[in-house]
Amino acid sequence: MDMEKAYFKGRGSQIQTGNKFLERRVVFEHVEGLDEDLLSVPKTEIFLEHPKTIVNPVKSPDLPMAFSLNPYQGCEHGCSYCYARNTHEFYGFTAGLDFETKLMAKPEAPMLLEKFLLNPRWKVAPISLSGNTDCYQPLEKKMEITRRLLEVFVKYRHPVGLITKNSLILRDLDLLQDLAKESLVRVYISITTLNEDLRRKMEPRTASASKRLDTIRQLTEAGVPVGVMSAPIIPGLNHHEIPQILKESAANGAVGAGMTAVRLNGKVGDVFGDWLRKNFPDRYQKVMHQVAEMHGGTINDSQFGRRMRGEGPIAGMIQQLFRHSRSKYFRDREFPEFNLMAFRRGGNLSLDF
Repeated sequence: MDMEKAYFKGRGSQIQTGNKFLERRVVFEHVEGLDEDLLSVPKTEIFLEHPKTIVNPVKSPDLPMAFSLNPYQGCEHGCSYCYARNTHEFYGFTAGLDFETKLMAKPEAPMLLEKFLLNPRWKVAPISLSGNTDCYQPLEKKMEITRRLLEVFVKYRHPVGLITKNSLILRDLDLLQDLAKESLVRVYISITTLNEDLRRKMEPRTASASKRLDTIRQLTEAGVPVGVMSAPIIPGLNHHEIPQILKESAANGAVGAGMTAVRLNGKVGDVFGDWLRKNFPDRYQKVMHQVAEMHGGTINDSQFGRRMRGEGPIAGMIQQLFRHSRSKYFRDREFPEFNLMAFRRGGNLSLDF
């Protein structure tokens, strides 16, 4: 198999990147001496992780959340641009195919969350699911860790935010409705593109755009406040879709809209660049050049403030297009404020006399 020409359908990454923490790596310099098994796409494996804590303070100044919770590491959605790929190296894996085939689940997360909320020193603040990988990725259908986490949030009447690309969130509509009654939940549905051909290549195991729009509609009709996250914006691929994404989302009931620019830190640049070259060879130079132009001349941008939005003429054009679209389709719409007063410390009902 020629690794330059190989294409693994249903996978966002087409390569195994190296790991800076490991001394050795598998390479394909002499393919004639390797067994075919080493050249084929790896099967999905599930590993159980048993952390001591589960709620993480978010220290990044350009992220709106204060605390995050990740029931899974790695993500079978396989988005070729995903910034979270780099975190897989901390577990001894790669940001490439490993990220979407070697998944880690945290079955004790609900118990750890409850333990966290029982801390008498905890000052109520919204906790976001998830800051790293999608809490409703396909594995959730089997393991139901996110559902059990929501049951804890319901029990303690604690505010929670969720973001997902998967319509599986509708399975938990009963819990979301319960939380929404007291302004304890806020949902974002991420929509990168309405072009199904691009979606299947770029986000191979995610819900279709039409399903995501329908998910916004069903959540809205159930009384659950929901917004759209148009992210990431990739110049030369999907930036022109911003107005239509916001228009369709608003028509289905979304009350808020956000966006981020693509950022290709670490090995994500290798994964995305390889994917782009194989799927859109005619656009490769233009897209990569424009991404670099938005990030100070490099695709590997970690500068706070710029990394999420970009800067320069291209980023300015994208931001202006987003602001105009949001003003047009989301005028007089906004999320209700999170309710921080309903928290049941200790999980018990309180009686007012």
